[in-house]
Amino acid sequence: MAAFAGKSVLVLGGSRGIGAAIVRRFASEGAKVHFTFNGSREAAEKLAAETGSEAFAADSADRDAVIARVRESGPLDVLVVNSGIAVFGDALDQDPDAIDRLFRINIHAPYHASVEAARQMPEGGRIIVIGSVNGDRMPVPGMASYAVSKSALQGLARGLARDFAARGITVNVVQPGPIDTDANPADGPMRDLLHGFMAIKRHGKPEEVAGMVAYLAGPEAGFVTGAMHTIDGAFGA
Repeated sequence: MAAFAGKSVLVLGGSRGIGAAIVRRFASEGAKVHFTFNGSREAAEKLAAETGSEAFAADSADRDAVIARVRESGPLDVLVVNSGIAVFGDALDQDPDAIDRLFRINIHAPYHASVEAARQMPEGGRIIVIGSVNGDRMPVPGMASYAVSKSALQGLARGLARDFAARGITVNVVQPGPIDTDANPADGPMRDLLHGFMAIKRHGKPEEVAGMVAYLAGPEAGFVTGAMHTIDGAFGA
């Protein structure tokens, strides 16, 4: 398959889990893929060798580094922002610096990356941000800051979709529920609790999220923008 042959794709946060599945999907369909990593160099180098993509170290908490990486990637046909972190615990006890870092990675980086990408992006470009069903629903305590950050992405998509619409650039958010990754393994201690909220009682696969991203990046999704696309086994239903 070569649905993205000749297309330039940048994935922020692409070395593991959902990000790695997205890199593999675009690379398998002919795209020229760049991706960033932070703290997982071995995994990044292995993925780059496997897929023929290019890996770059960049801390998504560093606004200037994010902007520079997007700018230096040249005109992008597709930007995917997957980098994100979570901080768990009682809001009254959490370190304010840790929460500020979460907001820089989960909110500031997607915003600044999207704006910088749009400066050079050709007409019909695609911006896709990986959010979370927790932007819509937070059924457990201890994740308020994460929920705030994922809800903020909804406003980002709605606003930038209007800002960039005249050039045919779409902006969308993909909102996964529980996905089988190192951060949330299908056989982990949270499995039964999470599955209790779901209609389809299993973790999703990273490849399923990558499939939704590929659709939104493709030619059939040119009329889809400013929207949230939930893939969660009805976790939030």
